[in-house]
Amino acid sequence: MRNLLSLKKYFVRYKTKLLWGIVFILLSNAGTVYIPLLMGQAINELLIEISSERLLQYAALIIVISLISGVFRFLIRQTIIVVSREIEYDLRYDFWGHIQKLPLRFFQNNSTGSIMAHATNDINAVRSFLGPAVMYSMDTGIRLIIVVAIMISINLSLTFYSLLPLPLLSIVVYKIGKMIHEKYTLIQEKFADLTTKAQETFSGIRVIKSYVREEKEKQNWMLLSREYLKRNMNMVKIQAFIHPVLFMITGLSVIIVIWLGGSKVIGGELMLGDIASFIIYLGILIWPMIAFGWVINIVQQAEASMKRLNKILHEPYEIDDSELTDHSIKNIKGSIEFRNVSFRYGEVFPYVLKNINLNIPEGTTLAIMGYTGNGKTTIINLIPRFYDVTDGELLIDGIDVRQIPIEILRKNIGLVHQEAFLFSDTVLNNISYGLRNGNKEKVFEAVKIAQFEEDVKSFPKGYETMVGERGITFSGGQKQRAALARALAIDPKILILDDSFSAIDTHTEEEILMNLKQFMRDRTSIIISHRISTVKDADKIIVISEGMIAEEGTHEELVAKGGIYADLHYKQLLEKELEELN
Repeated sequence: MRNLLSLKKYFVRYKTKLLWGIVFILLSNAGTVYIPLLMGQAINELLIEISSERLLQYAALIIVISLISGVFRFLIRQTIIVVSREIEYDLRYDFWGHIQKLPLRFFQNNSTGSIMAHATNDINAVRSFLGPAVMYSMDTGIRLIIVVAIMISINLSLTFYSLLPLPLLSIVVYKIGKMIHEKYTLIQEKFADLTTKAQETFSGIRVIKSYVREEKEKQNWMLLSREYLKRNMNMVKIQAFIHPVLFMITGLSVIIVIWLGGSKVIGGELMLGDIASFIIYLGILIWPMIAFGWVINIVQQAEASMKRLNKILHEPYEIDDSELTDHSIKNIKGSIEFRNVSFRYGEVFPYVLKNINLNIPEGTTLAIMGYTGNGKTTIINLIPRFYDVTDGELLIDGIDVRQIPIEILRKNIGLVHQEAFLFSDTVLNNISYGLRNGNKEKVFEAVKIAQFEEDVKSFPKGYETMVGERGITFSGGQKQRAALARALAIDPKILILDDSFSAIDTHTEEEILMNLKQFMRDRTSIIISHRISTVKDADKIIVISEGMIAEEGTHEELVAKGGIYADLHYKQLLEKELEELN
């Protein structure tokens, strides 16, 4: 129950509705437990003498009390069950908000399928605890207390002996509940594997079809599904054991009442109506006993799910505003400085960047080149604080980047990745995604600069054309130009292009670069590329090798040095000549 205690703040938030729910439970149960007393009185009067009018009065009274009890039972659901849905909403909202603030490192270490399983199955299991489990716990608990009190008032010894089997019931329920908890944890883990597999399969469907691996993927899915089925069946077998045991134990209580109570009727100690009431009360107790086992089952599942949720909810933000943040900063100009910066993705990993010293004045263009896997993308990921530097300092406008509010920092950076991501939405909404005011003029201007205007005109509904999931209906070049337009539309102070022309032909790239010259004039720009033609006009070019700056200078200076850059330059010139010959 330790993990479920973390839900306390939500219960406090809706305490008024929950208190009303308890009042309705009391009123509903008052009517429910009064009916057997009326039936017992009616039977006792029948044994002596009773008129049809009196019998009709008893029947009418029982009907009225049943209706009133039913109304209050409806109100119980309108309070407690409704509260459970509201808490589910709050919990899902808090979970989603927390996930959004977690660093990229978290998403690298946790699969999409696993996170989706948390957001669906686990939260639903917790809601079952919040609603049915809480409602039935209070309902059956209150009913149990009232019924036992009335039974004692009828006959103490008969109550004592009829309730003797119940401690055995508690032991059985505890043991079974513990087993269910263990089985449910295993089920949730396998469900996360299933969700991950489904997400990967749907995302990589083109690769699967290209390599004709549909049958293999189907087999892999069946293996996972079979294991998921097996784990579910193991829990179902345990759950199936609960109800027969509960009915058997409560059945023993009924036998004791008939045998011992019958003896007391024969001896004149009790009347037949009292025994009838007693048996009805035992029948009323059967559901609380069954509900008790059912609730234990739900609580065990919810505890397992809440433990998994808490693991994420207690995950530190790592990258967030802190006591170092200067909230008086409302804007940035764009100068960037790396002071002896080193970085690694974790303590057990080697350094990706080593002693980077770099100054990028406001309004200038820096180009970064180098072979794959040498840390180019890592450098630009430090600027918007997707990660914080391990050693050294990263300054923007002479201020440590950790002092700048994250919202101010990131909304002034336009970042275009090589793998352009588009949402399953309209073209307009994708390009205006970063705009707070939805200024269409900014969108149109950005589309023109990105050489994407003619493409948009060719789409069936223009800007209102729906983009397929992850931009599947667009070519690679179209996705990159749409992503570039999205970055330009926010009018950033810092523009970062991470090999964002790799899927665009050289002619279109040249036109885009010509358009960008005017746009980049008053902005700090960083361009990562493998093409010399893309970077040769930059104010400064650096070459990264093994996480360090191996070369730096202008295009002419680096060609003259005869190093890595010059080698790349001559190779690309040769490739171009060969293409022209062919």
